[in-house]
Amino acid sequence: PEAKQPRPTSAATRMGWGGVGRLPKLLLLALGAMFVQQTFASLGRSLPPVIAPAILDDLRLDPAWLGVYVGISSAAALMFQLGCGSFILRYGALRMSQAALALLALGLAMSALAPPFLLFVVGAIIGGGGPAVSTPASSHLLGRYCPPRRAPLIFSIKQTAVPAGLLVAGLLGPWLTELAGWRVTLAVAGIACLVFALALQPLRAEFDSDRVPTRSFRFSDFHTTLAGVVKRPALRTLAFACFAFNGLQTVFTAYFVVYLTALGHGLAMAGLVFAIAMTIAVPGRILWGWLGSTHVAPQPMLGALALGMAVSAGAAGFFAADWSLLLIGLVAVGLSATAMSWHGVLLAETSRLAPEGMRGAATGGVLSFGQVGALVLPILYAVILAFTESHGIGFAVCGLPALLVAPDLLRRRRKGKSE
Repeated sequence: PEAKQPRPTSAATRMGWGGVGRLPKLLLLALGAMFVQQTFASLGRSLPPVIAPAILDDLRLDPAWLGVYVGISSAAALMFQLGCGSFILRYGALRMSQAALALLALGLAMSALAPPFLLFVVGAIIGGGGPAVSTPASSHLLGRYCPPRRAPLIFSIKQTAVPAGLLVAGLLGPWLTELAGWRVTLAVAGIACLVFALALQPLRAEFDSDRVPTRSFRFSDFHTTLAGVVKRPALRTLAFACFAFNGLQTVFTAYFVVYLTALGHGLAMAGLVFAIAMTIAVPGRILWGWLGSTHVAPQPMLGALALGMAVSAGAAGFFAADWSLLLIGLVAVGLSATAMSWHGVLLAETSRLAPEGMRGAATGGVLSFGQVGALVLPILYAVILAFTESHGIGFAVCGLPALLVAPDLLRRRRKGKSE
């Protein structure tokens, strides 16, 4: 039989915001640490695609290899998220957050050493899989100190670190690449990740106090993680939603600018429309988190976002050359406010519904469905584009999974873990 975790966190959770002692300070400290950690993780993972033109040009690689890199990285993230639950229990969420940054630093360093090309591929595996552990680990940690009612807001604030990392990568990555080259840029990012990983060490005594040193990893954990999600109706619903949401998000970020240029808009203007729309994701995540913590149950909140995604993706399907940029921008804002802003609410609900002591594993299982969506829907989009030469049909079709999961989410209310 598996050793059970100590459960000091359950009492802390029941105390809520009105609890006495060190709980509020620990929650804020955990939130701050995980926010910065995920900012570094997002920065490091997104940096190679951001500066890809310089890398591909220097290595004389076909641009199609960028898709190979992203695919390898996503596949690695899927496997790491499925298998990380036992490691989080054994070593602690804080230690695994440090390990995620260390692996990311190693992946960036190996990518910077290419050629040989093998190092670039191995860098994608390590650099893509390593940071994927960050979200399950942070969910496990925050779930210990965060009152369930406030979790959607707290998790949403934490998840704004992802667009923050994307913003830093977009601003500093190209600038440093022009100044010192892409190898130096990757190396600097790797060093920064490693330094912050070391800076987290003083927090480990408190934040890893619930770890179970006797817990061991087994290959059956992959099946156990998936089964633990699939066999619980509420978690299964969230997993299917994650598939639809993450898949559409990936299609939006990968193809929107290309879509606009195909309509005849310049690259700079298309990029500007996309960038302006992306700024909505940060306040959007916080707004939905606040609503999910106060006025709307989390799963119906996700159902409303799913409908918004489907409608926005359907509207994008009707784009034409005579559409004004203002109207296109409004649709882009709709996609950003929904397909880019669901994360905190979904992660908080996953943490709440997870079995005691299994928040990290449950989060990894649900997110693994999202990784599958990030692989499947862009491929589906590419196939549709190849056969129809229509970006619009691709967006409309990739919005259908969100429409399909919306009814089940809208029917659900806050229920217990035994559901």
